[in-house]
Amino acid sequence: MNKVQLNQYNNKAYKPGSTLKKTLWYFTNMFFFKTLLPFPSSLKVALLKAFGAKVGQRVVVKPDVNVKYPWFLTIGDDCWVGEGVWIDNLAEVTIGDNVVLSQGAYLLTGSHDYTTVAFDLILGKITLEEGVWIGAKATVCPGVTCHSHSVLAVGSTATQDLEPYTVYQGNPAVAKRKRLIGDTQ
Repeated sequence: MNKVQLNQYNNKAYKPGSTLKKTLWYFTNMFFFKTLLPFPSSLKVALLKAFGAKVGQRVVVKPDVNVKYPWFLTIGDDCWVGEGVWIDNLAEVTIGDNVVLSQGAYLLTGSHDYTTVAFDLILGKITLEEGVWIGAKATVCPGVTCHSHSVLAVGSTATQDLEPYTVYQGNPAVAKRKRLIGDTQ
């Protein structure tokens, strides 16, 4: 039976940006984002845009947020990114309008092929459509689309696409009920 041989791992084909760009972002991320200092969201949004992110209007970015590569990030209007969120975007992450990422949410775009000797890198983009809520400490795995107004409950893990207007819970997350949104007027 074959065994994993990590000395055969080769990630050289993956080139997410120049060494200079990645280094500049690393220090920007550490100083302005992955800190408990309450820098204003407007500054964080400006920095994300300066590094190539597409960011909409009225986006709130709380302290202690980690973004791997902003040039692979799109965020719509009126989104909230809570404390301790980690956007581990080795691949594209697209966040629609009115999306909430609660405290400690984790968007994970990379994994490994456990069936190969070299434990090859696997990438999958994540899409969070309009009105999605990713609960505290919840994880969205590579290649997942959370469709319009779906909810991933606290501590849950989305390994497959989430249907619109549906609340998911568990690991792996399963549909629990429909999301009904009442008139607030």
